[in-house]
Amino acid sequence: MQPFTLPDFYMPYPARLNPNLPRTREHSTEWARRMGMLDSPKPGGGVIWEEEELERMDYPLMCAYTHPDCDGDALDLITDWYVWVFFFDDQFLERFKYSRDMEAAQAYLDRLEMFMTEPGETPPEPENAAEAGLRDLWARTIPSMSDDWRRRFVVSTHNLMVESMWELDNIDRGRIANPIEYVQMRRRVGGAPWSANLVEYAVGAEVPARFAGTRPLQVLTDTFADAVHLRNDLFSYEREVRQEGENSNAVLVFERFFDCPTQEAAELVNDLLTSRLQQFEATALQEVPALLADRAASPLEAAAVAAYVKGLQDWQSGGHEWHARSSRYMNKGATGVLGGPTGLGTAALTPGRLGLKQRARQFGHMPYAPVGHLPLPEIYMPYQYRMSPHLETARERVIEWGREMGFFEPVPGLTPEAIWDERRMRGHDLAHCASMLHADATPEELDVSSAWLAWGTYGDDLYPIAYAKTGDLPAARIATERMSLFMPLELPAPTPPPANQLERGLADLWRRTAGPMSPAGRLQFRRAVERMAESWLWEVANEIQHRIPDPIDYVEMRRKTFGSDMTMALARVAHADAVPPEVYGHRAMHELTTAAQDYACFVNDLFSYQKEIEFEGELHNLVLVVEKFLGVDRLRARDVVRDLTEARIRQFEHILAGDLPAMFDELRLDDDARAALLRHADEIKDWMSGILEWHRRCVRYTDAELRRVRDEALGRVREPARPALSSPFLPTGLGTSALRLAPPRAARPSNPGAPAAFRTPTPGAPVSGVGPV
Repeated sequence: MQPFTLPDFYMPYPARLNPNLPRTREHSTEWARRMGMLDSPKPGGGVIWEEEELERMDYPLMCAYTHPDCDGDALDLITDWYVWVFFFDDQFLERFKYSRDMEAAQAYLDRLEMFMTEPGETPPEPENAAEAGLRDLWARTIPSMSDDWRRRFVVSTHNLMVESMWELDNIDRGRIANPIEYVQMRRRVGGAPWSANLVEYAVGAEVPARFAGTRPLQVLTDTFADAVHLRNDLFSYEREVRQEGENSNAVLVFERFFDCPTQEAAELVNDLLTSRLQQFEATALQEVPALLADRAASPLEAAAVAAYVKGLQDWQSGGHEWHARSSRYMNKGATGVLGGPTGLGTAALTPGRLGLKQRARQFGHMPYAPVGHLPLPEIYMPYQYRMSPHLETARERVIEWGREMGFFEPVPGLTPEAIWDERRMRGHDLAHCASMLHADATPEELDVSSAWLAWGTYGDDLYPIAYAKTGDLPAARIATERMSLFMPLELPAPTPPPANQLERGLADLWRRTAGPMSPAGRLQFRRAVERMAESWLWEVANEIQHRIPDPIDYVEMRRKTFGSDMTMALARVAHADAVPPEVYGHRAMHELTTAAQDYACFVNDLFSYQKEIEFEGELHNLVLVVEKFLGVDRLRARDVVRDLTEARIRQFEHILAGDLPAMFDELRLDDDARAALLRHADEIKDWMSGILEWHRRCVRYTDAELRRVRDEALGRVREPARPALSSPFLPTGLGTSALRLAPPRAARPSNPGAPAAFRTPTPGAPVSGVGPV
């Protein structure tokens, strides 16, 4: 019996079949035979594939469904690529999954990479069927494509081959990834970004290079990849988990993380699949047209992007149809896209295809709900924070800097009142945070770090008030684009007069920070600031649409809205000369960094839940995202966020103990680079532990401070009068005039010197936050 009943899949696009299927079936079998794939031996005897097995799996049918419009020659080539990639996957696991010979596995992959040659290079003579197939395919494909496409295709092919070692290592350790790690790594090892590259070949239209790296195109590729992989995991669970003993499957990951039955885990995976497809649709219909207009795309460029989007849609529906028919997968009870009645109104016969549950949860939230204080769970932190001895001086200097920048004044043309005053900024105590993030900083460095945190926090507070609550997305876009003007790469260079406090602060900080940087470090840091500002724009767009983000999109954008890239970029600059830049793109460094960033972001979401949901009417908080996605209450959602927080920092520990030393050896790094990266890892420990401690001591998120700020904004601190509401912190518009606030609660005793009482942390022990007293 199947381990679970397949869910009702959301599938908004029709599947179509390429008429060249019969010729491709004949061609692909002959090609596999010629490459040696049908007589390639297993280590324990027998062959990896027999001809009858290859015919049952029917990869030509998959490609005919996923590429319905290409001509016969293109369908033959694309099908050969898929025959090769499935053969590679099966051969690699047969040769190394059971032997656990990691050294031989790495040598196998290193040699295979030699067949992805640069123009003019000659590959070696192949020694096995995978090498023969790759050499043949490379020679037939690359001459038709641009250098930009070839570089992107090399990366995606490299990832699906090399990151197979991650799967093998987890099997060897008996380790199952956490959900966030799994989604990130599945993109690298699962092959769907590679499939997206082949879509460009099939539709005969490459994504223009100037659009390929933008957020909308990256989101299209990522959502496509996630949906392909999640669907595959549902269909392949029985073969991979029950029969082959693999542990890289989303259903299994969800079973273990949520401690739930297999059927429930499968339904959750399908919900996430639906959410990713709906994210794809929103991006294709809203963000991509806006991008093409903003960048003045030519008709040919716009047509190429449109063909790419349509190709990805065809792949989704065609891939589903093939999974529902192929003998490779568990598909009893699966409903094919082509099966059953069709036409206007028939989608209602399969409710899951409408995706209404996810849409209702995503758009049905009532803002400013009186959620109350969220009791804080225990938060695991294995590292002890450190503090700069220059804190007290930095505290006063950052306040003076805020005053000089105009933070305590109304923003011209944007806010009638100041969004901060001195008391509020002192309560934020961002110098305290900086003193732990950069405990070894000089007094001058600590002043700059404190000011960057103040600037980022001020901007994060300004955007919702100035742009989201007013629905002025064009103004927010202009403000975001202007920021680059105040970060010239060539110094000294003139900048325009700042129009407001945010621009004035950025111009001052850039001058003080970028001057000593190398050109490469300056570019890297500017891009980090730009990504943070662009993420604020993403938040504004969601607020205007009243849309709670998709869980994966939220996690990935949260790293930017929190300023993680910016603050970590400051630390990386110190190691720029010792560490080759490509090292930071290695899987181990990427996973180490994102695990730490997620830990800090999730901590912030736990502490800021009441502030954002009840007092600011915000939608961007992981506790709320989990509430709506899972359909649970805030306490259950809080516990899920706590578990994710712990999973990410334990993954950080895992990478630090095993993956980082392995990376040192793999890349043959010298002693200076190794020492620099270990120092960088220690700085990340300071970064995480300092952020947790700052949240535990800061008044910004306490119930008492939230009510004080609201009352002060209304102009009635403890006064009985009830004036009309006119504040950026409260809802406005039709139906809100009758809104009244309850009288302030009686003051409660507080701990001298701190707004709340907390347990004192000890190194290596979990800490817990207790609500304000």
